[in-house]
Amino acid sequence: MSAGQVSFACDALQRLFHNCHWRKIDIFLIPAIRRATAQANSLLDELDALSDVAGQAIADVVARVNAGPIDGEGAVRQFCKAIDTFCDAMLTRLEREEHELFSLARTMISGEDWFAVANQMLAHDAYRQESRPARDLAGPAAVPADMMDDVPAGAVWAAQRRQAAWAVG
Repeated sequence: MSAGQVSFACDALQRLFHNCHWRKIDIFLIPAIRRATAQANSLLDELDALSDVAGQAIADVVARVNAGPIDGEGAVRQFCKAIDTFCDAMLTRLEREEHELFSLARTMISGEDWFAVANQMLAHDAYRQESRPARDLAGPAAVPADMMDDVPAGAVWAAQRRQAAWAVG
């Protein structure tokens, strides 16, 4: 495997793990379920264990990357096995959340608590939106008309697409 392939895979797994760890389910729904009932403790512990397996697999991938090039057949096989372990653990967790956690939440969390969770999620979204750097909030800069002759056609087309996307989004 090339260093670029290994680095790309490692970075992608780390981003995925981070994004899965900071989902609204983990931040708001699971604490609400813990407050609502002790019946979910075993399921929540199993979901945590799956996250731990995924985290250990990521640590294994990072350790292999830091150990040097992954160029032998055995090294590639072990690298891929760690990635498979991560993917299997995360997929199992997501499936169990969908099939078990959500149905449990629907029956165990009261209507008032659902509204409280929804309000927390909305407040979190508003805070994140307000906390974004100004450069992320501003639309793309337009190219002044007097500079259009100096700008390659591809750049103009890309800028127009960004502006159109900004206007829609």
